[in-house]
Amino acid sequence: MSRKVTTVPLTAAAFAPFGEVIEVTGPPDKIINQGMCGRHHDRATLDFWAGGRAGISLFDAKARQLPYSLDMVERHPDGSQAFIPVSGVPMLVTVAENADGVPVNPRAFVSQPGQSINLHRGVWHGVLAPLGAPGQYIVVDRIGDSPNLEEHWFTEPFTVVSG
Repeated sequence: MSRKVTTVPLTAAAFAPFGEVIEVTGPPDKIINQGMCGRHHDRATLDFWAGGRAGISLFDAKARQLPYSLDMVERHPDGSQAFIPVSGVPMLVTVAENADGVPVNPRAFVSQPGQSINLHRGVWHGVLAPLGAPGQYIVVDRIGDSPNLEEHWFTEPFTVVSG
């Protein structure tokens, strides 16, 4: 039995059940800085529980390739998690629906230049996976003393293939 997941382009509509695509679309909401900067305001909802606070971290991730073996997903029940690429490398974004605490129906997206993501609190997702070259990311997520990580290992991995 083949367990394949085919990638699709990352779009706000397709990704909406899992989080927000953070990108510049349309005209700015406001012009600031003496008319030299357009502000595209409030593009993601940060959501933190359990006494945590928002933190900014830097991630340096090794390159991945397609086909990709999706053998594990994780989720963060106490906070959303935003990934903002700074190196211009596309990323593979894998997510899954939740069925009574178990990830099901994985989906795979490929980002384009200028796209970032914010995963909603508690969304099952794969690890950070820049495609074709190493990638650096600014990550905004919950910082706190209590654990905020659950992992699920699939008994049979899914193979993510290019769409």
